[in-house]
Amino acid sequence: MLRRLTAALVSAFAVAAATYLTTIIIFVPLSIATQSTLSAFSDYFLPTALVFFILSAIAAAVSVYWRWWTALVGAIIVTVLAILVGSTYTFVTAGNAFSGEVVKAVFGTLIAENFVFGILGVVATITLGRYVYRRVIAVPGAPVVTGRTPKIQPVAFVRSPASTLADGELTHLDRVPVDVELADAQWEKYVSVLEGEGFRIIEVEAADSHPDSVFIEDTVVILGRTAVITSPGAESRRGEPAAVETDVARHGLAVARISLPGTLDGGDVLKVGTTVYVGRGGRTNAEGIRQFRAIAGPLGFTVVAVPVSRVLHLKSAVTALPDGTVIGHAPLVEHPALFERFLAVPEESGAAVVVLSDDAVLMSASAPLTAVLFEDLGYRVVTVDISEFEKLEGCVTCLSVRVRG
Repeated sequence: MLRRLTAALVSAFAVAAATYLTTIIIFVPLSIATQSTLSAFSDYFLPTALVFFILSAIAAAVSVYWRWWTALVGAIIVTVLAILVGSTYTFVTAGNAFSGEVVKAVFGTLIAENFVFGILGVVATITLGRYVYRRVIAVPGAPVVTGRTPKIQPVAFVRSPASTLADGELTHLDRVPVDVELADAQWEKYVSVLEGEGFRIIEVEAADSHPDSVFIEDTVVILGRTAVITSPGAESRRGEPAAVETDVARHGLAVARISLPGTLDGGDVLKVGTTVYVGRGGRTNAEGIRQFRAIAGPLGFTVVAVPVSRVLHLKSAVTALPDGTVIGHAPLVEHPALFERFLAVPEESGAAVVVLSDDAVLMSASAPLTAVLFEDLGYRVVTVDISEFEKLEGCVTCLSVRVRG
């Protein structure tokens, strides 16, 4: 939360300062500028700039900068309000009584002297503002220290839902209406839970042209300090990994790639210690597994291929508890004998967990019986509602990629 507030204040200041200074430079060309003209223009635009800063900070704090289209709408609203409030203050403090004529004059500035400020404010918000906000959010945090043993803060890469989310691919489920606004709220809650559990959040640029892009897990697999950029099995998703690759490389991870004709989705990859189970199904083919094995082997991992046909991905059927026990809903698990330890869970959505720590897991709120089972095994269970993503064959693991160490 502190990092988000800091990002909001820093990005708002950058936007307001850039808009304010650029507006003055445009109105007073440096070649003819004098101290008096600079002072006059500075005094005129300063109240608007201050209001703009405050409103921009509020907008950033409530996540307006997370998507380009909400940033655009928010920027228009914020700049118009800032101009109206700032100009009203300027007119009234100049000795004019507040009246209908003053209101008319204030609105008139929107298409006159404040027009340039408004345009610059909107442009600065959706470019500079979003850039600064994302960079502050992504600044590497200091190591978390417990006792005398330094511990590297884990990172979670996430990607906000596309406005086209409802058009995502479906294989095993019938299409039902998806509430995109509710999905946005559920995603933000999911991210806030990870942040509250100690993960540093790095948000990859949203991609409205890719409805499934929120399921970032499918685009990259982390093996130690190596990020394996995948080759998605669905043709509609093959543009998703590029932006993810940029951000994981910026984080300092080495990069390897799966290339066509090989296909591999991250949702088909389950790591349990140094054993990596890879689902061979509709999204991951034999060539993809061969390429992945060639990458993982030299890094010290053993790859075990698992046939998958009843679900979209391997991790739609099984994941693993912190102690390495593989869990799954028995009717969907075709080859439980391939796993060293297997525990059946009573609900389909209970098969997916995100390991938060050695004694805690994150799972869907739609599996209460499974949550009780895990609690009875001594785990702290954190639940989130992801109903809109479950309609698209998603689960808690799909919505983030975690890096530890």
